Amino acid sequence: QLQASGGGLVQAGGSLRLSCAASGRTFSNYAMGWFRQAPGKEREFVAAIRWSDGSTYYADSVKGRFTISGDNAKNTVYLQMNSLKPEDTAVYLCAAARRSWSNYYSTRKYDYWGQGTLVTVSS
Repeated sequence: QLQASGGGLVQAGGSLRLSCAASGRTFSNYAMGWFRQAPGKEREFVAAIRWSDGSTYYADSVKGRFTISGDNAKNTVYLQMNSLKPEDTAVYLCAAARRSWSNYYSTRKYDYWGQGTLVTVSS
């Protein structure tokens, strides 16, 4: 089970930090990532981190504003979101991948999903 937290209401230009921790039966995973889904839109990739070498992946829309980090031993991943914009408003979901891939942009690369945490950015 993946538990995401840290969402909330923030003004444009503000910051939030999301957390996602695995609980219950422990499992090893190769990477963890964040996706988001706004009302009426498809789920889109935000960021991911591969534990083996620390490689990080970002959507173009968040590069330079969001930072993913984490602790593999604790199966915990964080998403620091700065300079938030109204278009960042969405439900943010964390996910874990149990296989090694060349990248982690697609939802198909992930095996476990957590519930979402809502981020609302007001203008």
